[in-house]
Amino acid sequence: MKKIGLYFGTFNPIHVGHLIISNYMTGYTNLDEVWLVVSPLNPLKKKESLLEDYHRLNLVRIAVEKNSKLKASDDEFNLPKPSYTINTLTYLKEKYPSYEFNLIMGEDNLRSFKKWKNHEKILQSHNLYVYPRVLTEQEKKEDITETIITIKHHNIVRCEAPVMKISSSFIRKAIVENKDVRYLLTPEVFKYVDEMGFYKKKKK
Repeated sequence: MKKIGLYFGTFNPIHVGHLIISNYMTGYTNLDEVWLVVSPLNPLKKKESLLEDYHRLNLVRIAVEKNSKLKASDDEFNLPKPSYTINTLTYLKEKYPSYEFNLIMGEDNLRSFKKWKNHEKILQSHNLYVYPRVLTEQEKKEDITETIITIKHHNIVRCEAPVMKISSSFIRKAIVENKDVRYLLTPEVFKYVDEMGFYKKKKK
C-alpha cells in the first residue's frame, strides 16, 4: 500500500522551506509521496493578501512539477467549508482506497492538535509526521515547548527535518517593501509571482 504524506497549507506563496520539508519526508521517512494540499479560501475569512485558490494551486504545481514524489492537490476545493481535516481524510480514503494517508505538520500544529475535530480518531487511524519549527517570540512567551513535548503517541513520528525560519508572510512583506526574494522561492515560482505582480503594494 502506497504511503502518502499530506502536507496542508495555504501556500501563499509556496517557498523553499515547504519544498525542503516535503523532499525530506520522501527521502528520510517511509513515505512514498507527499501531496501538498492547498487549503481553499474561506469566503468568511477573506484576506486581501491571500491569492485566489487557482493561483496558489498553480504556484504549487509549478514548484513540484519536476519531482515525481511530490504532488499538488486541490481535493479540498470542492469539500464543504470550513475544511476539517477529518472530512478530507475520509474523502481521500474513499477516493483512493489503496493508499495509506498520513499527516505532515510542524510542532506548532501538534501543540493545538487536541483542539482539532475528531483528533483522537485521526491519531488512531493515521500517523503524524512532525517536523521541528523555530518558535516565534509570542510562542516563546506562551512557553509552548512543554506542551509539545508532552504530546506522545505511537503514531506520532518525530522527524529531524532541517529547521528554516522562512514564512510566506515574511515573503509577502518583503515583496511589498520591494526586497529581493528570488532565493526564497524556486526560480519558476519567483518568475510567476514577479510577472503577475503578486503581493506588491497597490497604487492608490
